[in-house]
Amino acid sequence: MDKDNSLDRRNFIKSSAFATAGLFIGGKANASKVNEPKKKSRQPHIIFIMTDQQRGDAFGCVNNSVKTPHIDSIANQGVLFYNGYSSVPSSTPARAGLLTGFSPWNHGLLGYGRMARRYKYEMPRMLRDLGYYTFGIGKMHWYPQKSLHGFNGTLVDESGREEQDGFVSDYRDWFKLNAPGLHPDATGIGFNEHRAGTYKLREDVHPTYWTGQTAVELIENYQLDNPLFLKVSFARPHSPYDPPRRYLDMYKDVDIPAPSIGEWAGEFADFPETPNAAFGDFGKDHAINSRRHYYANITFIDDQVGHIIKALKKKGMYDDAIICFTSDHGDMLGDHNHWRKTYPYEGSARVPFLMKWPEWMAGNVERGTTMTQPVELRDFLPTFLDAAGGDIPDDMDGLSLLSLVRNPRNKWRRYIDLEHATAYSDENYWCALTDGKFKYAWYFRTGKEELFDLINDRNELINLAGRNQSQSELLKWRKAMVEHLRERGESFVKDNKLVIREETLLYGPNFPEDEDLAERQRAAQWKKIHSESYKV
Repeated sequence: MDKDNSLDRRNFIKSSAFATAGLFIGGKANASKVNEPKKKSRQPHIIFIMTDQQRGDAFGCVNNSVKTPHIDSIANQGVLFYNGYSSVPSSTPARAGLLTGFSPWNHGLLGYGRMARRYKYEMPRMLRDLGYYTFGIGKMHWYPQKSLHGFNGTLVDESGREEQDGFVSDYRDWFKLNAPGLHPDATGIGFNEHRAGTYKLREDVHPTYWTGQTAVELIENYQLDNPLFLKVSFARPHSPYDPPRRYLDMYKDVDIPAPSIGEWAGEFADFPETPNAAFGDFGKDHAINSRRHYYANITFIDDQVGHIIKALKKKGMYDDAIICFTSDHGDMLGDHNHWRKTYPYEGSARVPFLMKWPEWMAGNVERGTTMTQPVELRDFLPTFLDAAGGDIPDDMDGLSLLSLVRNPRNKWRRYIDLEHATAYSDENYWCALTDGKFKYAWYFRTGKEELFDLINDRNELINLAGRNQSQSELLKWRKAMVEHLRERGESFVKDNKLVIREETLLYGPNFPEDEDLAERQRAAQWKKIHSESYKV
């Protein structure tokens, strides 16, 4: 049974509607950007675990169908941020926000394209400057593909992408060492397909195993006095949906929820049944089968998270560690006849968002609490700076999650902004706002509006935008969108009205200039981002 329509997830998930007095060590007093010197304080290890394309309802805390005891333990020992989002829900722009702490408009990548070579703020560089040993393992999805952005080192799995001459990912070289003559893509399912199948090779050469065990190896070998910042980035459950057979068998008798189909979604049903289709109704059984394999891949990841946690405990690092878990974006999995991501809907834009902190950083929130404030990937960098005793720059858009843990009643943002430049179809070019209670979406090309009541209709079955009883709510959110887009100029807002746009803006004016910008723009135009041949 899907539990995602209720905040009463498990006995350990409690309401956040309380606060007491107290103070986090090395923390800031509230969510404002107070740039004051801090006294040197104890620095926790920071273990940042992320997946690729994991929905915000695809783990055990919020969905009984998914077996994730180790991921759940992070929420049990910390907090679950129920309304966690990815502002630009595809890989590279989501990771740009994660890297920089900026909103989409301020990091400048408004849809799927190449990230800049260097940004004003970069997570590993800023933490290294604060004394951390910084290391990244798994999928980075940067360009060039072995960019460091301040990491002392990286070992990468780029899902087979070869975006520069001579590049081979560390995982694929390791695979050649451990499975000579075999091919890592032997399962035969593409990286954007909605088909599913079991992994055809040994479990211990799967990229999920490599990523988890490489992280364990680093932890076991860690001898430095410096605090560790470790980013572990799994390339699954992003398609291919290819779990080893034993993980799929765990779901043999599990009741898998069928896709949610909104009353507005009929226009997306009748599309050619190509393996990598972004839209289409390919039957309930097909969607459930894909979900079963997808969930099994998440359980495979969860086992590796368990190995990482066990290694931290054995090394004596767990009690001194902040551990965060999230994903770059979600996966529609057939909801509303949509597949993959780049959409404003919950399956695409909402992500897992969990944080555990050391006991000696004890604040005002009981562990196991669910918090409902709207949070986003940009909030992780200021959180880590806060924890490390650094200053959060005044112009950084993200906010420290620790300020909420210190006091849930602290002032927070009213809503989070979401958007994506054209992808998969000309009409799929939009901007949205949500406070976790309502979501408003504006489509730039058509002027279509959507309004969803997320409290009573989390699955977004009913678009309230055209209903008379919802007009006051619609006008409130439309006004908020006007204010949000106003800084972008008259091509977005004119005479206090939203403007229908003919042109897609992929790289905004705040995108860092470098020698590749003109080449990127030419490439984006040639590939037309939304074509089926371009991997998103």
